[in-house]
This record gives sequence, structure tokens and C-alpha cells, in this order.
Amino acid sequence: MASKSPLSAVPTASAADPIGWQAQKSAATRNLIIEAAIKCFVELGYAQTTTTAIADKAGLSRGAMLHHFPSKLDIVRAAVDYLHAKRLRAFRKAMSRGLPEHGDHVRQGVEAMWGHVRHPMFVAFFELSVASRTEPDLAEILRPAQESFDEAWSHTARELFPEWEGREEAFNVALDLCRYLMEGMAIAYLTHKESERDHRLMAYLEKQFHQLLGK
Repeated sequence: MASKSPLSAVPTASAADPIGWQAQKSAATRNLIIEAAIKCFVELGYAQTTTTAIADKAGLSRGAMLHHFPSKLDIVRAAVDYLHAKRLRAFRKAMSRGLPEHGDHVRQGVEAMWGHVRHPMFVAFFELSVASRTEPDLAEILRPAQESFDEAWSHTARELFPEWEGREEAFNVALDLCRYLMEGMAIAYLTHKESERDHRLMAYLEKQFHQLLGK
């Protein structure tokens, strides 16, 4: 008798497989709820985001939603994991897009980071970060996610900007300067959009990076 290959022993999800189809449907519904929650964080704020509001945004009954997530905190926990993963992917994509093999990586990097911090995903994470100040359960969820993001962000920047190799102290200063200036600008951008000021600050940031690089 011919032996089965390892792959043949692995069940596959298909339209003809009720179990696989049900798992796909359940995963799709969970993602729908999570994305609805993130939209609510951005549009309503954390305090005003209720399970009813999330269910309405997802187009589901509250009972159907609670079948997947028994409480708001369960939704928040899943949303933070989902948001964290998407932020990392978006950050890497933003930093990689258009980076020249030879040329001014500094300007490209500054522009990519500015686009990243203005994305709705950053707004959602910022909203949760502010709310966590008075919500210990939320803070407990966010802390490891933020630490993981910081580590991955630093690692990605080192990959994308090899010209900083051997300048560890300067590189760390550049990362912190870029992150905190850009995040502060992004927060101000939520209520006061002023492109002239933004361009002026980004030009200053580029100048500081070139000085740190010794250019």
C-alpha cells in the first residue's frame, strides 16, 4: 500500500469541508468585529466605544458578537494584537517604499515615517495609549505590544539604514528624535493641520540626521 505524504494528512479548508468552511467563517467574523472596534476607537474614542457600538459598526447583533468576544476587554485584547501586527507591516512597507539603493535615505525615511504616523492605525493606538493611563487592564494589554513594536521598529530601521552601522549611539538618538518628534507632530495634526510647519520641522529633522551621520 502506498504511504500517504505528510501533506495529505493535513486537513484543508475548502467549500466542501464544513469544518474548514465554518472555521473560515468564524475567523472572518472575528476580523470584522476587530476592524469595527478599531474604527470605533478612531471615530468615537475608547470611552465611547461600547460592545453595542462595535456590533452596530460590524453589522452584527450584539449577541452574535458576544459569541466571539464575551466582553469589551476581550475585543480590545484581540484588537490590540491585530492592530500591533498591522502597524508593524505598515511601518515596514512605508519605510521600504521608494528607498533608493544609492541616494538620500534620510529624506526618504523621514517622509515614510511621517506617512506612517498619520495613518488611522496610529490614531487608534494613540487613543488606546491615552485611555490606558486610567485603565489598568488596558495598560496591561498595551505594555507588551508597545515593547514588541519598539523592538521590531528598531530592528527594521537598522535593516533599512545600513549607513548607521558603527554609529550606535548616534543611531539611537536619531531613532528617538524621529519617533518622538513625528508622533508629537502627528498628534498636533489631528486638530491643527499646518503643512508649512510640518515641512519646516521635517527639514530640520533631516539636517540633524545628516549631522549625526557626519555629512
